Amino acid sequence: MTPPLVSILLPAFDAAATLPACLRSIARQSEPRWECVIVDDGSRDATLPTARAFAARDPRFRVLARPHAGIVTALNTGITSCRAALIARMDADDLMHRRRLAEQVRALAADASLTAVGTHVRLFPRAGLRPGRRAYERWLNGIASAPRVRADAFVECPVAHPTLMIRADTLRGLGYRERGWPEDYDLVLRILAGDGEIGVVPRRLVSWRDRPARLSRTAPAYALERFTACKAAFLASGLLAESPRYVLWGYGETGRALRRALATHGKEPVAIVELHPGRIGNRIAGAPVIPPAALTRLPRTPIVAAVAGPDPRRQIRAALERMGFTETRDFICAA
Repeated sequence: MTPPLVSILLPAFDAAATLPACLRSIARQSEPRWECVIVDDGSRDATLPTARAFAARDPRFRVLARPHAGIVTALNTGITSCRAALIARMDADDLMHRRRLAEQVRALAADASLTAVGTHVRLFPRAGLRPGRRAYERWLNGIASAPRVRADAFVECPVAHPTLMIRADTLRGLGYRERGWPEDYDLVLRILAGDGEIGVVPRRLVSWRDRPARLSRTAPAYALERFTACKAAFLASGLLAESPRYVLWGYGETGRALRRALATHGKEPVAIVELHPGRIGNRIAGAPVIPPAALTRLPRTPIVAAVAGPDPRRQIRAALERMGFTETRDFICAA
């Protein structure tokens, strides 16, 4: 049998209410050379018979059933059954635009340097969507290139996991891991740490369902402090790998949390950059508080700008670049 062009990896758990619409959006793709590997993770509702009914009508849908073991096990189970050279992630409560697969296949074919490619998203249902989620959608959809993905990787997960299409050899080599933090963010940071590049098709090709019961809203591994722990682990082994000291720009709630997380990896600030005149000249956590202009007088040390909000980050980036610092090599923005 000729292998498909794309394998769609779709884990499902108690998803009977949303799975039919999801699978219909896959069936109407303009690129027909796909298979969809549905991994039923021990669902207690009608998820499994629903998936099997679709597979009975269209053999491109393939169903794997296993006892409930969680998202990471379900994903790794599905990877072993994907036959294509490209694997597209999808969640059972989301929807694909009919051009999604075609646009992502084209992007990966056009640029061999890309390990993976995501897309922009549309959060739904729009009614009741909180301002914070709308702001996150705007930020996510403002990322439109591989350099921007890399630069923003420690602000938030810079690409929505259900939009990713990944070269299968890479995904099989990395797999998914249980680390007590989000498995999707962990995968993105491992791709980038391995010098892989993640591009973005700047179109809203996935409708991303926002609901209170979504795993990313309820599981302990997705709590804010676990995202911070994930960021600290990758910063410690990446930008800060050669230095036990770093400069921390900003000591608000974001900066304090990241400093504590980095301390568990033996990383401590040599200085803290602040704008508040009442703090400059004092010491925080044993480090002197300095104004931005003093950075050029310090020995070259990695800089972590831990400031929430896109406007402050934009100003910090501009200031550091004027001083001759290069983003992702000399400094990184985190949030």
